[in-house]
Amino acid sequence: MPLLEITDLSKEFDGLRALDRVGFSADPAEILGVIGPNGAGKTTLFNIISGIFPPTQGKIIFQGEMIYLLKPHQISRLGIGRTFQLVRPFQNLDVETNILVASGHSFYPSFRKSFTPSQKPEVLEEVQKLIDRTGLRPYARQISKNLPLGIKKRLEIARALALKPRLLLLDEPSGGLRFEESAQLMELIREIREEGIGILLIEHNMQVIMDLCKRIVVLDHGSKIAEGSPEEIRSNPQVIQAYLGKES
Repeated sequence: MPLLEITDLSKEFDGLRALDRVGFSADPAEILGVIGPNGAGKTTLFNIISGIFPPTQGKIIFQGEMIYLLKPHQISRLGIGRTFQLVRPFQNLDVETNILVASGHSFYPSFRKSFTPSQKPEVLEEVQKLIDRTGLRPYARQISKNLPLGIKKRLEIARALALKPRLLLLDEPSGGLRFEESAQLMELIREIREEGIGILLIEHNMQVIMDLCKRIVVLDHGSKIAEGSPEEIRSNPQVIQAYLGKES
C-alpha cells in the first residue's frame, strides 16, 4: 500500500488555480522529488498535504486514512512532518529547547503550553538522540538566531523528526547552502530514508534531486506534466521546455 496517495488535487485562490487535478503516490522509505519552475504549485502542494490550506477538490490519503479535511496538528500527529523553505526556529531559544518543544508535542494540550517544554525523561532522552542524529551536538546550547544557515537547516529537520513522522516533507532543504553543506545534508536525508521514513523533496538544485531520488514528479503552472526516473525526466521534452526554458 502506498504511504501517500493524492488524487485529482486542485486549489484555487480567488479564481486563480494554483493546482489543477494533481495526482501521484509515494511509497514508504522512498525519496520522491517534486520539481518545477517558480510558481508551479510545489509549496502549495506541501501546504495542502500538511493541512495549512484545504483543497478545492481532490483527496489525500495517508496510510489508508483520509487527511485532506484535518487540521495541521492532527496531520502531524498522524505522522507527517515538514520543513519550510524559510527556516522557522524559535529564534531566542537554543537548539536543544527548540527540539524539546517539538518532541513533547503529544503532551501539550495547547500551543501556549509548549513554551513550558515537557521534562519527562523519555522526552529529554529523545531530544539528545535527535541532536546526535542530526549532527547538532556542538550547537546544542547555542541560541538559534545566531546559527549559520546550514545548521538552521539541520535544526529544522531535527524539529520535524521530533514529531516521529512516517512521511517528511522537505521544502528546499539545500537552498542557500555551500557545496560542502549541501553534500552533508544529502547524506543526512539518505540516513533518514534508510530508517524507513518516506520523503517528499522540493528542490531547485538539480544535482541534489538527481542524486537522491529514484522518481520525480514535475509540476508546471499547477499541473503535473511528467513523472518518472531521473533519466526519464532529464530527457523529457516537455520538462526541458517548461523547467529549463529551452525548446525541445
